[in-house]
Amino acid sequence: MAQDAPETVLLAEDEASLYLQATTMAVWGPRGQPLIVPCDPSRVKTNFYGTLNLHTGHEVVTQAETMNAEATATHLRAILAAHPDVPILLLWDRAPWHRGAAIREVLAANPRLEIIVLPTAAPDLNPQEHVWKATRRAVSHNHTEPQLPELAQQFEQHLQSTTFDSSFLTKYGWTLVRPMST
Repeated sequence: MAQDAPETVLLAEDEASLYLQATTMAVWGPRGQPLIVPCDPSRVKTNFYGTLNLHTGHEVVTQAETMNAEATATHLRAILAAHPDVPILLLWDRAPWHRGAAIREVLAANPRLEIIVLPTAAPDLNPQEHVWKATRRAVSHNHTEPQLPELAQQFEQHLQSTTFDSSFLTKYGWTLVRPMST
């Protein structure tokens, strides 16, 4: 089992969709005057797979047009390439795109990659959720970027250039992870 090896890399994975539609947070405006917030009426989006290294705070990011088993398998290969020759313990949720032939093929070809499925309806246990929140706050809330490709580039650049703190290991250590893996 990967967690018995001291060199094991512990990762948390999740996905997020990015729309051109800006979400608003606190905004300043003149008192007594209505705020005009420009919005994009389309539902055009792009998706991101993000995986947080719980030891270093670094991200592995893959942008995808759709979230399905093939796109997930592509992201798993990116994770494996980012962490060569070490055991990997990956926490993720029960999303339907985490199953399928493409996923089984990657796992069969890479026994050093072990998956632990998080409990149902427990996003608070996934540290990657905090990464999405921080990145949305930094990049996509209150943005004025008129083009989705440019906004997506800023979103990805922030993910790759920021170190994200996670209290998961301090809070739970292996006491939460070990029972989920058996």
